Amino acid sequence: MTDRPYLMALGLMSGTSLDGVDAAIIRTDGEQVSFSGPSISLHYDEFFRRRLRDLLGRLPGPGDDSVVRNLTLKHVEAVRTLLDEVGLLRQNIDVIGFHGQTVFHDPSAGISCQIGDGRVLAAETGIRVVNDFRARDVAAGGEGAPLTPLYHAALARELDKPLVVLNIGGVANVTWIGEGGDILAFDTGPGNALIDDWTAAAIGRPMDEGGRLAKGGKVNQDCLKIYMEHNYFQRKPPKSLDREDFDLEAAKGLSAADGAATLTAFTAACIARAREHFPTAPKRWLVCGGGRHNGTLMSALTEILQTSVAPVETVGWEGDVLEAQAFAFLAVRSLYGLPLSLPSTTGVSAPMTGGVLHQPA
Repeated sequence: MTDRPYLMALGLMSGTSLDGVDAAIIRTDGEQVSFSGPSISLHYDEFFRRRLRDLLGRLPGPGDDSVVRNLTLKHVEAVRTLLDEVGLLRQNIDVIGFHGQTVFHDPSAGISCQIGDGRVLAAETGIRVVNDFRARDVAAGGEGAPLTPLYHAALARELDKPLVVLNIGGVANVTWIGEGGDILAFDTGPGNALIDDWTAAAIGRPMDEGGRLAKGGKVNQDCLKIYMEHNYFQRKPPKSLDREDFDLEAAKGLSAADGAATLTAFTAACIARAREHFPTAPKRWLVCGGGRHNGTLMSALTEILQTSVAPVETVGWEGDVLEAQAFAFLAVRSLYGLPLSLPSTTGVSAPMTGGVLHQPA
């Protein structure tokens, strides 16, 4: 127990799937969560999603200022909408955790770029904002990702361990939590990103809803083997990925259904490969992120992992907004000067604080 006051924090997350903004409210002292409150998801329109997609894989320039501003204003809209829906005032929220949108991630070059203007968000909402969560970790030699493991560990305090929290967003990552509370975290490989890109190109849909396209296809083993030969899988964790580190090149020529099936199998195989790095085998896998809605992927994971694989809702967590909640949690940790990352989560040399505070005008 600590004597730090519990704060009401609102977290915002725009993930690598580029589908929209998640906003969620929690109450925390930066170590324990006493309340997980309301949340919303605000979806991007297709035009804005394409504009964001055009930024991926590069550092933004002056010509991209309008995208950065529009992204920030969409986050402002998410904050206002959530507060209006639940009848809260800005004075009821102590801090906003604003992740922004990752557009370029290359920690080996000392770069992890998230767009979004924390000053504008603070000014428009009238609430203090913490953003730029990754910069100090990367500057100190860390991967800057994943940053959600400390939140996973806080939620899992009373659960039987060892366990794994698997987040399947555009990129998939795991948090292994041991019996003594030890944590190991890293990106496993693509999550939904390649499946989404393939589905958009093959049938003009933003995602393979429920995994229905993949379910009707056949896995191309030669293609899968090519993907699994990527040098990322030879690296030991902690390690992280940029969304653009993998592409659709190896799957070209496959039918729409076979391509979806193969890329779904690839995501599952990447996740299964992560097991070789765990200190001990987990008793269960708890899955959050959009990928848990893909029935074909979840079935593939159950088959390949040969253990309990279930959505985080089975333990009372909220899988669609867990990352938004995590950045609310990290914002409070930043205010209290607590570490946001550890050597076992990002590879940084020592526990690392972070975040930049913006006061409302």
